[in-house]
Amino acid sequence: MKLTTKRLILRIPKTSDWKDIKEGVGDLDVSKTLSGAPYPYNKKDALAWINKVRKNWKIKHCDNLEFVIELKSENKVIGATGFDKIDRDLGSAESGSWIAKRYWRQGFITEAKTAINDWAFNKLKFQRLESRAFLTNTASNEMSKKYGYRFVGTLKRATKAKSTGKIHDVNIYELLKENRKKKFV
Repeated sequence: MKLTTKRLILRIPKTSDWKDIKEGVGDLDVSKTLSGAPYPYNKKDALAWINKVRKNWKIKHCDNLEFVIELKSENKVIGATGFDKIDRDLGSAESGSWIAKRYWRQGFITEAKTAINDWAFNKLKFQRLESRAFLTNTASNEMSKKYGYRFVGTLKRATKAKSTGKIHDVNIYELLKENRKKKFV
């Protein structure tokens, strides 16, 4: 499975991607915004994640599908995005993503999420996507609003960042198929 955009290739990770993934998630500024990423993040962690993602893609109707984000101009994995808690009967999923710090604020996550959201709505026939962000993660909260996700509410003390051990409040956003911005990027 592969999706392409102007600057990116979204694809299933390869074992050889481990160095780029370790580099990206291994930065505490990145891992502290993710609930499941340990710190320090090492080769073993990256390879375990890659193997899990590759295995999930082989399972029919898996409830978790993730892509790495490869920057075409550098042939480098700079992040990941995908869906968790997929409910095919309901046509819904929770979306998530991360991007290496060096690539923050350059529109890469927006570009990637536009591609996977279009894929989810058009090919998988999803009707609703949910996005969650730590209350303190300003960039993720801004991106959700900018893309057209509707703020639903805040869950107090809802998740713990494995990297820091801190418990976070989480903002929840939803995007219905009919409300998505079709010409975003």
